[in-house]
Amino acid sequence: MRFFKYHALGNDYIVLNPADFPGWKEPSLEQIRVICHRNYGVGSDGILWGPLPHATVPAGALRIFNPDGSEAEKSGNGVRIFCRYLWDQGLVKGDLFKVATLGGIVETTVQENGRMLSVDMGRVSFDSEKIPVSGATREVLRETLTVQGRDFVFSAATIGNPHCVIPVEETSPALAHKYGHDIETHTLFPRKTNVQFMQVLDRANIRIEIWERGAGYTLASGSSSSASAAVAHRLGLVDRELTVHMPGGQIRIVIGEDYAIRMSGAVTRVAEGTMHPELFSTRA
Repeated sequence: MRFFKYHALGNDYIVLNPADFPGWKEPSLEQIRVICHRNYGVGSDGILWGPLPHATVPAGALRIFNPDGSEAEKSGNGVRIFCRYLWDQGLVKGDLFKVATLGGIVETTVQENGRMLSVDMGRVSFDSEKIPVSGATREVLRETLTVQGRDFVFSAATIGNPHCVIPVEETSPALAHKYGHDIETHTLFPRKTNVQFMQVLDRANIRIEIWERGAGYTLASGSSSSASAAVAHRLGLVDRELTVHMPGGQIRIVIGEDYAIRMSGAVTRVAEGTMHPELFSTRA
């Protein structure tokens, strides 16, 4: 039961190749939870299951599972990690290739001998039906939601997965820990949402703290960086090229004319090993 572990700015994932698990159609809810558990399992912010056959993408498809067993449509850090894995294992030809996710097909460029990867994340939309956000069809910009008696002005976006971006004067881990779960599960968001508390530093830099849907507080996130940068630009707060600062490190974002996002960030190979079947005799 072979596994590979990587992190992207402290956001760590375990790659499981279906070819190494012939009896598994996909990891079960209980298997996901125990593998990701920091005490009972290998420990990670999620599982990357692939490559899977895909009709139009030679490199194959990727499925992304959160530690609670839910499935994510897309993850910027997860995609970079998975692409680094494919490149490390010689499962792709060259440094430029595409991978399919539930949130769309992404193109990746491997740089610096695998230590840096750039990903075309697709287009950001602020459309309430695409995100989704409850209520009338609209662009979800500068709206108000209330949690724990506090009002927050937010904008929502999707880049294949949902995001709620909240500009604040000064962000902190405490904000994400205190309000993240209640915003993630707010009735405005039918499929729940990722949450970012965003501080604009200047026209070329923002800082975010992240509460990730299905995972909780997270040191870094590629899709969160992409959505936050797009919202900041849509609100007129930043230019088209900027750096997103997070507790785990920095991601570079370039915003196209149609809000197409090019994201660049580091990936680090951590470990590879074998999970013992006994692992699954203990429930997380």
